[in-house]
Amino acid sequence: MERTISKQRLKEVYVWELPVRFYHWINALCIVVLAITGYIIGRPPAFQSATEASYGYWFGTVRFIHFVTAFVFFFNFVMRIYWGFVGNKYARWYNFIPLKKWQWKEIICVIKVDILQIKDRPVLGVGHNSLASLTYFFTFLAFVLQCFTGFGIYAAMSESWLPNLFSWIVPLLGGDFMARQIHHILMWFFILFGIVHVYLVFYHDYIERTGVTSSMIGGWKFVEGDDADMDGNERIRSCNQK
Repeated sequence: MERTISKQRLKEVYVWELPVRFYHWINALCIVVLAITGYIIGRPPAFQSATEASYGYWFGTVRFIHFVTAFVFFFNFVMRIYWGFVGNKYARWYNFIPLKKWQWKEIICVIKVDILQIKDRPVLGVGHNSLASLTYFFTFLAFVLQCFTGFGIYAAMSESWLPNLFSWIVPLLGGDFMARQIHHILMWFFILFGIVHVYLVFYHDYIERTGVTSSMIGGWKFVEGDDADMDGNERIRSCNQK
């Protein structure tokens, strides 16, 4: 597939505001730390050490890192929820729920390009395409469930007000075992999501050539002037062109 973009027609568009970029990278770091420490907590290795007990308290350190990172993850997510109401048009919540007919058509177009690869023309646009937005919406729901189960489990051993707000979660799920199972399964969901997410970022960066990767650092994308002003129906027509 070849798509030539005239440099004279490129338009610089500020897509991802600073709070969104901060959220993205803090969230990514938190997920990595939480996944590593969470896996260790779930399957602790049997280390033996001849050192004094106070120096061998590595498991307590792992748990402490996990709990502190969980608080950062939670408040970072709360900030993103808020920014979904006050941010620019690319950050707003209405982008993440496909309520319009053209959004569902765009989802089909993206599936044909990204997954089935039966079309080689990328879906043009500036922010997230409709399939990515819907995926992120379900990921946000997974964030909520992960926070609820995590703090619900932690509430039994904490006197902090925040975890104890979620103390009702464990009884609702039928006990500590089910809450831990859901929490563990969601950990693997985030790991798999991260792998697919990184692959698709570089894939779209290659086929679209709009600066997808660098945009989450600087905030700017570079698109043809006509593409920047496309509405949803125009994006669908562009996708369906031979």
